[in-house]
Amino acid sequence: MTPHDSASPTATVRLDHTAVYASDRYLSAEFIAAILGLEVGKPFGPFLPVDLGNGVTLDYYEKRDEPIQSQHYAFIVPEDRFDAVIDRLETVGVTYYADPAHTEPGRVNGLFGGRGAYFADPDGHNMEVMTRPYVRP
Repeated sequence: MTPHDSASPTATVRLDHTAVYASDRYLSAEFIAAILGLEVGKPFGPFLPVDLGNGVTLDYYEKRDEPIQSQHYAFIVPEDRFDAVIDRLETVGVTYYADPAHTEPGRVNGLFGGRGAYFADPDGHNMEVMTRPYVRP
């Protein structure tokens, strides 16, 4: 077995897609696509995809009869596109915060030498945009 063989224990593992529960998959997918400057794809079975452009897709799945449990989704955006994301949040009247607990409204953080902000999507998912990934030991 070689290191690049998909059956190899040392082969690279990467996220392909994740389901995002929403009370209205169209509203939620359009929201995040608009904020991030992306497009919503064509429905795929019960899913409405938003391709993030790095091989990962958010597949919005509608759950109307159950409460949606808030999840956290973090997105790396290029430094030169960060201000546009913040502008789009302000344009649609969504408050952004410097912290994940949403106690510092209208501010961005400077973590890890970059910039970041948190905001809620229509179902209360805690979304994060940042220009630098977290530094891990």
